[in-house]
Amino acid sequence: MSGECAAALQLSRAEYIRRALERMNLDTRARLRAERLRTASRRVRQDSMRVNAEFDAVERDVDA
Repeated sequence: MSGECAAALQLSRAEYIRRALERMNLDTRARLRAERLRTASRRVRQDSMRVNAEFDAVERDVDA
């Protein structure tokens, strides 16, 4: 199959596979980066909610 696809693109099979690996590596790095961003976002969101709750408590405290 890879040989047929390589021929259709006028590439050697080795060049076709090299390009496919490069593409897969780029996609994998992008997915890993997106997951790290989601994880960091969840952490920041949790901290933000905690800080907002503290501010709400201070604003409601009439003795403060």
